[in-house]
Amino acid sequence: MTKSRPLEAGIPVHHPRHGNGRVVVDMGDTIVVRFGGNVEQVLAAELVEAQSLQSALRKGLESDPTDTVLRAQALAIRSVNDQWGVFSRSRVQLLPHQLWVCRQVTQEWPFRWLVADDVGLGKTIECGLVLMPLIGSGRVRRVLILAPAKLVPQWQFRLKDMFDIRLQRYVTDADTERGDFWATASMVVASFHTLRDDRRGARQRLLEADPWDLVIVDEAHHLGVDEKTGETLAYSLVSGLQERGKINSLLFFTGTPHRGKDYGFLGLMRLVRPDLFDPEKDSLEQLSQLPKVMLRNNKATVTDLQGNKLFKPVNVYNREYQYSEQETRFYRTLSEFVIDGRAYAATLDGRAQTARMLVLITLQKLAASSIAAIRNALRKRRAMLVEVVKRSNGLASISLPDEDATLDDLAEAEEALPGSADILLTEDEIQRLDDLINLADKIGNETKVERLLQMIGEEFEPGEPILLFTEYKASQALIVNALHQRFGYGSATFINGDERLDGLVQASSEMRTTNQPREQAAAAFNAGKVRFLVSTEAGGEGIDLQERCAVLVHADMPWNPMRLHQRVGRLSRYGQTRPVSVYILRNPQTVEARIWDLLNAKLERIQVALSSVMEEREDISQLVIGMAGNSLFNELFSGSEGLAGDRLGEWFDRASATLGGRDVVETVRDLLGNVSKFDFQQVGKDLPKVDLPDLERFFTQTVSRHGRRIYRRDDGLEIKTPDEWKTRSYVLRDKYDGLVFDRGLRGTNSASRVLGVGHPLFDVALDEAQNLSVSFASISGLPAPLLVISVEDEVTGTGALVHRLVFGVTFKNEEIDVLRDWELLQLLNRNPLGKVNDDSNASFKNSQDTIEQLKRAFDTHLSSHAPSLRRPVSWPIMLLFPEV
Repeated sequence: MTKSRPLEAGIPVHHPRHGNGRVVVDMGDTIVVRFGGNVEQVLAAELVEAQSLQSALRKGLESDPTDTVLRAQALAIRSVNDQWGVFSRSRVQLLPHQLWVCRQVTQEWPFRWLVADDVGLGKTIECGLVLMPLIGSGRVRRVLILAPAKLVPQWQFRLKDMFDIRLQRYVTDADTERGDFWATASMVVASFHTLRDDRRGARQRLLEADPWDLVIVDEAHHLGVDEKTGETLAYSLVSGLQERGKINSLLFFTGTPHRGKDYGFLGLMRLVRPDLFDPEKDSLEQLSQLPKVMLRNNKATVTDLQGNKLFKPVNVYNREYQYSEQETRFYRTLSEFVIDGRAYAATLDGRAQTARMLVLITLQKLAASSIAAIRNALRKRRAMLVEVVKRSNGLASISLPDEDATLDDLAEAEEALPGSADILLTEDEIQRLDDLINLADKIGNETKVERLLQMIGEEFEPGEPILLFTEYKASQALIVNALHQRFGYGSATFINGDERLDGLVQASSEMRTTNQPREQAAAAFNAGKVRFLVSTEAGGEGIDLQERCAVLVHADMPWNPMRLHQRVGRLSRYGQTRPVSVYILRNPQTVEARIWDLLNAKLERIQVALSSVMEEREDISQLVIGMAGNSLFNELFSGSEGLAGDRLGEWFDRASATLGGRDVVETVRDLLGNVSKFDFQQVGKDLPKVDLPDLERFFTQTVSRHGRRIYRRDDGLEIKTPDEWKTRSYVLRDKYDGLVFDRGLRGTNSASRVLGVGHPLFDVALDEAQNLSVSFASISGLPAPLLVISVEDEVTGTGALVHRLVFGVTFKNEEIDVLRDWELLQLLNRNPLGKVNDDSNASFKNSQDTIEQLKRAFDTHLSSHAPSLRRPVSWPIMLLFPEV
């Protein structure tokens, strides 16, 4: 720039490397300029003074009205999306609480948050909303998502299907010393259960890899730390990345952040914000910091964009049955066997006792599921005992579940029914197993299954889709076969951990093993190709089944109530159009049913106690159960064997004394009282009432500006890419077809056809329009002068992701009317574009007075317009005048 005079502060300029900015101070040969949130001192010769509103008015330069409106639209679109992510292209309808999470998380950069939403509120959508603008802006180039092994494929599929974000899945075969996976992979989803094992050096290679712009951890409660036993391997993996400076921003997801011990909770929070949390310090003093780091949404409060509650209460019904005489004889004999085994285990200590208790608990769980499940396990155990006794004279070893074992890991171990340190539970165990197996073999049709078939036949309309859950694969095969026999072969499918099921009867009456990927089973069920889906706990997480189904049947009950939440969460989630009905098959004569009655009554008392000190009722059972831990529920159900009547009630009260005790109630109350929560009454007024269709007018005008036509076909828009755009981005194709501004698009790879911020074609159009050198024009159809104002934060170095907000200021009924960015876009979309008035000077009459009047009125309440900025300052950047 050849300067004839010093540049005044606020003058807009352009730099070839830094882009557009405003002068801070002219130093002569160098000039201090603010570019977005950064301040740079650059050579004056490298700057070009950009056209501004004031220079256009001073020179009498009126711009093309189409370009002027396009630039104003682009500025408004960018402003809205930077704050809310509402225009990020995705194949999913966005909800207020999801937009709120996106806005809260992305207020600053780098960010560190824990999101503790209820099951079914769309954490994948929240993650995508956060990721899309960060990837589009270039802030995030390397992202690592860590999740339990069973959820890794789901993360990869959903982010591609919903947002067209393509993650590379970590597999051990691709990671060797010679072919280092981490040297080439930049957007990765991996299992922390896989990476924790360093036998092949995978963990160390990850720790030595380049830093990550963003690390996301799903089911973050697996990152456990205890003051006595120390860190789990999953915890130390993330901690190791942190200590080596490999994590810039961090985002955790978990519905149960507090697992019963303050030390573990604060240890988890230390990973998120080590500057705020320390498990070695007093917990109460640290809870006041939670609003800075923890977000929670619950089903009781989330709404649609109109403020209507999204979720209706789940209806729960008991359906009872009774054992046959033969079943009663079997269960009584099994109970005696378990009681004798527990008595013997009690005389031992250490690993020997733990091993026996594990086997006994597993026997009880299997028996509660079905005769088929316990019979299979008893046969396997007998065969194993006979072999081991022959080989080792009664001695063998046991592999106890490790500290990070997943639900599926434990289920697989239970069905295998491991041995114990000294193998035998009692001296005559093999003989007693023979007795039990003989009793089980005499049982034909199980009364539970007969009651299930009766219920389905009598209580539901033909064709009503039904989701059934059971604990074990043997029970799963039993139910699938029964459904096929009663309702026709092919009416049912299954989901389990290893995606195969033994013992399925085929149409030819042949019995065989069937393989079925869980995604295919879910897709067939959602599409109506099968009526019944029978799932183990492998379907309790990461599968959405609400498209057609609103009926869930617990064919058997898990001992940990947390699994009930996960099961129901497959149907009670956004997109469900009917009230969800849950049916529980139970035999009221069993100790297990009695324990469930006592447990539900206690959880309801805890709910009442907490509701009395909370502003509004919220279902807190998920948090309370998560704090109790799995071992408590194992003890409640297994330790009650042989008890009845008042003795059972008294024993339950003693055993469950810590569940919902005063400390737990106070902890949950303090937790919920301190976290940041979505509240439509507070947030609703600020939510942008716009979506992808509001972008269509802007986009079609930008294409037309280059002389290109947009053809509307049955499957969407067909566009030949303008040549100038192809020079701006090497990733653009010559032609696009099937493009839509519709989040409801279905089909394979449909996310790639959705237009919005993040699509390369739309992003080029947005960047071009935003940088047009236009600032003043006469617009036909405009009801009153419209001043477009940019509000920026004078404070730099805050790490804020949003540096500029855009507003419109105009007159309405002779009063000043301030339009938020999305309202400004709506106004520009409503009015037709006109030609420049023949008397161009008419547009300039009183223009300076109009600008000063509108800006002065706007600045009166400047801080309230931009509360997220520390020291807001406003700049008039465009003036649109009604055509005279």
